[in-house]
Amino acid sequence: MRTIGLIGGLSWESTVIYYQIINQRVRERLGGSHSANSLIWSVDYTTVEELIFADRWEEVSRLLAGAGRRLEDLGADLLLICSNTFNRVSGDVERAVSVPVLHIADALGAAIKARGMRKVGLLGTRFTMEQPFYRERLAAHGLEVVVPRREQRELVHRVIFDELVRGVLRESSRDAYARIIDDLAAEGAEGVVLGCTEIELLISGKDSAVPVLPSARLHAEAAAGFALAD
Repeated sequence: MRTIGLIGGLSWESTVIYYQIINQRVRERLGGSHSANSLIWSVDYTTVEELIFADRWEEVSRLLAGAGRRLEDLGADLLLICSNTFNRVSGDVERAVSVPVLHIADALGAAIKARGMRKVGLLGTRFTMEQPFYRERLAAHGLEVVVPRREQRELVHRVIFDELVRGVLRESSRDAYARIIDDLAAEGAEGVVLGCTEIELLISGKDSAVPVLPSARLHAEAAAGFALAD
């Protein structure tokens, strides 16, 4: 079994999802009391949050690349950045190490195509919804991506940083997200990408008019598949 290295703490609430899903999938595949060979390097979220809001992405790159090198030194055979937004610096991390770095949008792209979808909605931070690094990566898999209107994007972004990364789950925010998903479905979205790992703490399939595509879970499942591949 290969060893999975998780760059986590982005935030730690969603890193828990990764750890749980990876171990569940390994146990399902191997049976008994099996669990994954894994390592976690968890960063202080406040530090990186301040950097991205100050547009200091080069410092984010150095911090996460350093985490990646440490995980590789400890024996990781594959690295994951346990976040959608922070996969913006995935290329920098990849250049700093000699092991593969599984981009979250590549894991999603493969899973979405396997479901036969061609057009999806995207919810996430403002960085993920508005900057090209994520949408273009999904487009490379042949997918059309639609995002909410500007005022809706602001609401989605605010809920993530004011509530979800702090472990706060509000019914009013769940209802607001559900209405935004309805609008994306009306634009032809066949599914909706939960493109911030914390959104999975708030939204599930029962809240959506179309299938939800949980990024953290799909990313984690792809990692488990890599770890167990012949």
